[in-house]
Amino acid sequence: MTEPQNPERDIAGPVEHGSVLALDQSASSAAYDPVPEKERSGGGAGRFWSARRIPAGITALVVLGGAALLLYDVAAVRADHPAMQWRRSLADELAERRLDDVWVLTGASVAVALGLWLLGLALTPGLRDLLPMRRERQGVRASLDRTAAAMVLRDRAVEVSGVQSVRVRMGRGRVKARAVSHFRELDDVRADLDSVLSTGIRELGLARHPSVSVHVRRPAKKG
Repeated sequence: MTEPQNPERDIAGPVEHGSVLALDQSASSAAYDPVPEKERSGGGAGRFWSARRIPAGITALVVLGGAALLLYDVAAVRADHPAMQWRRSLADELAERRLDDVWVLTGASVAVALGLWLLGLALTPGLRDLLPMRRERQGVRASLDRTAAAMVLRDRAVEVSGVQSVRVRMGRGRVKARAVSHFRELDDVRADLDSVLSTGIRELGLARHPSVSVHVRRPAKKG
């Protein structure tokens, strides 16, 4: 399964319950790790690597065009034709300008920035929006769309009694849930959300189980 690119996914949805009760507590929050370390072994899978066809294609075209133009000009000079004006002007500028010249420093900075960007693309996997799933069989790899994962957890969370609306943000290493509860004690609602989200994360079948942060509050008072 794949998904559009986006560093985090935010899914929200309302659910209606009984009448609103006036309770004093205004918020309840907690962060925890839903899966003990000893239960994480086996079935691990690394992140998917992006092919990055567009940056690779643009770089290849630029290098190919520059090399072809330079090769043509060198061949023309070897055939007793004058060099192209751009190459004569470039050679004169490089011969006359000092290394501390503003334009030389600017060009060098741009070249370094582009080089670092290309190195970063080459050395990092990318595809941050795909969550690798556990590998149960050799040669088979699967991933879960972060939007789909957030939607599944949100659908679980809205079924908790007392939850009026909930927003789930799915990151690669953490799930953040922010709920609005209009009745029941907030600590009880948060405890139920902890349990539901923990179970939901386990059932997603992810290779790396994210930690969970849950925050529950009362609806904003109108007027």
